[in-house]
Amino acid sequence: MVMPARALSIGLLALATLLVACSDEEKKPQPPTPKEDRETIWDLFEDRADPSVTVQVNRYLWNATLEVLDFLPLENVDPFTGVIVTGWGTPPGGDVEYRATILVRDPALAARSLRLALVTRLGPADEKTVEAIEDAIFTRARQLRQADGKL
Repeated sequence: MVMPARALSIGLLALATLLVACSDEEKKPQPPTPKEDRETIWDLFEDRADPSVTVQVNRYLWNATLEVLDFLPLENVDPFTGVIVTGWGTPPGGDVEYRATILVRDPALAARSLRLALVTRLGPADEKTVEAIEDAIFTRARQLRQADGKL
C-alpha cells in the first residue's frame, strides 16, 4: 500500500519536530577567562601553564635570526606564529639585494626548527647562500645559548 504524499509529508514534519524538541538542550555560557597582566612582549616567553598563551619558538633561534639578518628591514614580525618577513636589503659589502621570509617553528634548537626562504630581485637565492645564512643563524643561536649558561 502506498501512502499519499500529504500523509508522508505530515509524518516527516512530525518526526523532524520531535527530533528538534528532544535535542533542545540549554547552552551554558562559558565563563570569561581571566586576563594576565604583561608588561612587554617578552613576557610571553616565560613558562606558563596554559599552552595557548605560551610562544612555541626557540628564543635563541629567534634572536639569532634577527641579529644575522639585521641588514634587512623588518616588515612583519609575529612571535606567536614564529614568522619573520623582511623587506629588500643589501648585505654589508655586497651588491645583491635580498628579501627573506623565516619561520621558527619549533622550541628545539635543531635544523627542523628553522625554515628560510631567501630571494633576490631575479628569483630564488643560490642554495649555498641560503645554507651559509642558516649556518650563521645556528652558530649565533648556539653562542647565545652558551652565553645564557643553559647547555
